Amino acid sequence: MNILGLHHNAYRCSDSETTRRFYEDFLGLPLVNAFEITTTKTGRQTRVLHHFYQMKDGSCLGFFEAPDMPFDFKVQHDFDLHIALEVPPADLPAWMEKGWALGMEVRGVSDHGMIDSIYFRDPDGYVIELAAKRPEHDARMDPETNRARDVLASWQATKGD
Repeated sequence: MNILGLHHNAYRCSDSETTRRFYEDFLGLPLVNAFEITTTKTGRQTRVLHHFYQMKDGSCLGFFEAPDMPFDFKVQHDFDLHIALEVPPADLPAWMEKGWALGMEVRGVSDHGMIDSIYFRDPDGYVIELAAKRPEHDARMDPETNRARDVLASWQATKGD
């Protein structure tokens, strides 16, 4: 059995049109599907809109607007939840300018060693990271050389100290 890639991640949203304006109009991810769900798989009646915004690789970000199901929307901390989208390195300054021009909070550029990132918040408080790979990215993501398992094992052994 093989996992072929990411089809979509899905998140709640408070208003589908506001979400569409951010993901389609601002980020440029086309709205590729939307459908209403009126009955859950368990037979409960509901009224939910599920919509999808597609990236160049075919994967999508999906959203659910579910007015009849309370949800605590809050500004997310980067460590709690963020969505990182890859952009070409040369595009980071233009993204910053675009955000500033619209009066948005723009954070960065943050140096993460293998990527440089800037950050926005979507209308519901989700952190959106635009990440630009550095030339050494692929080498730094190689578990044969980066000792990822050793780092994880060390963390597990010492995190309670």
